[in-house]
Amino acid sequence: MTAASAAHPHERPLDTPADWWRQATVYQIYPRSFADANGDGIGDLRGIISRVPYLASLGIDAVWLSPFYPSALADGGYDVADYRDVDPRIGTLDEFDEMVAALHAEDIRVVVDIVPNHSSDQHEWFQAALAAGPGSPERARYIFRDGKGPGGGEPPTDWESLFGGPAWTRVPDGQWYLHLFAPEQPDFDWSNHEVRADFLHTLRFWADRGVDGFRVDVAHALTKDLTEPLPSKAQLEAIARGGDHPIWDRDEVHEIYAEWRKVFDSYSPPRTAVAEAWVERHRRPRYASPEGLGQAFEFDLLTAEFEAQAFREVVDDSLELAGISGSSSTWVLSNHDVVRHATRYGLPPLDKPVGSTESEDKQGRAWILAGAPEEALDRDLGLRRARAATLFELALPGSAYLYQGEELGLHEVGDLPDEARQDPTYFRSPGVDKGRDGCRVPLPWTTTGSSFGFGDDGAHLPQPEWFGASSVEAQDGDPASTLSLYREALRLRRSLQSAERLEWLEEFTRGDVLAFARPNGWVCVTNFGDEPAALPDGEVLLSSAPLDGDRLPGAATAWLRAS
Repeated sequence: MTAASAAHPHERPLDTPADWWRQATVYQIYPRSFADANGDGIGDLRGIISRVPYLASLGIDAVWLSPFYPSALADGGYDVADYRDVDPRIGTLDEFDEMVAALHAEDIRVVVDIVPNHSSDQHEWFQAALAAGPGSPERARYIFRDGKGPGGGEPPTDWESLFGGPAWTRVPDGQWYLHLFAPEQPDFDWSNHEVRADFLHTLRFWADRGVDGFRVDVAHALTKDLTEPLPSKAQLEAIARGGDHPIWDRDEVHEIYAEWRKVFDSYSPPRTAVAEAWVERHRRPRYASPEGLGQAFEFDLLTAEFEAQAFREVVDDSLELAGISGSSSTWVLSNHDVVRHATRYGLPPLDKPVGSTESEDKQGRAWILAGAPEEALDRDLGLRRARAATLFELALPGSAYLYQGEELGLHEVGDLPDEARQDPTYFRSPGVDKGRDGCRVPLPWTTTGSSFGFGDDGAHLPQPEWFGASSVEAQDGDPASTLSLYREALRLRRSLQSAERLEWLEEFTRGDVLAFARPNGWVCVTNFGDEPAALPDGEVLLSSAPLDGDRLPGAATAWLRAS
């Protein structure tokens, strides 16, 4: 990995309380698709800098940047070739520092993605491992094994990658390496002290540059037990998760995060972290504990149907888990890995679309349009429900994670031509999973232009014609627009936030309606049904749709101040 540039002093990124993150609104930026300043079709740091006034106008507390590191883009940047540098197509370290300073000047904190389970196959360590050969210290940083069968020509196991195809790839000298994702993403061996030490170096490198926190990719997969004999695919899938699964959510992963916590706490205020950990319910709190990463994503709201009972169960469960961990709840409706929620809510219910698996269902991937064609989408209904769900989410105690473009009410771009696709899940499962490119299409800033204001010369993924009407320019200043709704909701959220509790208002919570109150008299009512519903007494502060007299229409949420 490259050496750090001139050392940065350990500094307070912002003069704010150490617990700023507990009820923060965090806006996820997918850098390659946010804004392109140099006109090469790829979003960049200079583009983000140019849009800092826009970010400030939203009223967010922090941005989370998906990977911006050097990468061959085998997996949208999650194949990292250098953890302590910026991809030249995206910018430079100096521009990164300028971006952080510009965001901090607007009281917006900066969270960056860390990808510790695997590197790119272009990483200097992996290239050294290939050159050094079997049994070398270089190869010990990754998971290499001899093959089975005559001449070791068969992989060590019949395991499959999460992106489809084998989880092992053979190298010229005959050994095989493990990759839980794409072949271009070899897994690190986290029992290796060099791996652990180098990631501590990486965390300090970015924290010293003013980064306020880290989002930890696939946080539950780092430690593995590959003691021979290795289980078959069927045996592996039959092993219950719970601390001793050979691959997922092993207890010793928390030893790593205890080391990371010491690094985070050496700064003032302490740096934050949030785990992407797809684990069993009772296993989540440890990732979110003060001794660990401090917070963990809970994706249950993202995977829930737009139904009152489903949403209530998720909220009750998440708040209970937050009480166990001592952390705050995390609320997510869209991100870079799933179909945008305006589209999910506009599609007919599907228990299991064509080609989906139980794992994909759990991860919210089941709505990829392979199982729900574009013509089945009710765009207006989807957007109404998305606006309602967003106000519901933003009224909940805890932190809310927003995905770029959802403030514009963007739908999934479900009809990308196959030749334009970039996601490895599509290439490794052709005809089954269309992949995640549809939510990663570059944002529309203007109503016209070669890329709707994204850049001067097109975009790396094709944008549909309807993007113009959904652009920032089209919505800016329109009080009825989704952009205006987000701005006003985030402004009110800051002023209304209070203790991390809610009380269900049972007299209004029945059937298709959910109503709850926060301790300061902030009331949220969501109508998941079709018929108008009564509202509690109080001053209406905001609604996702015009009221029907003094009643809340279907697929709508209202915020009130109790009288």
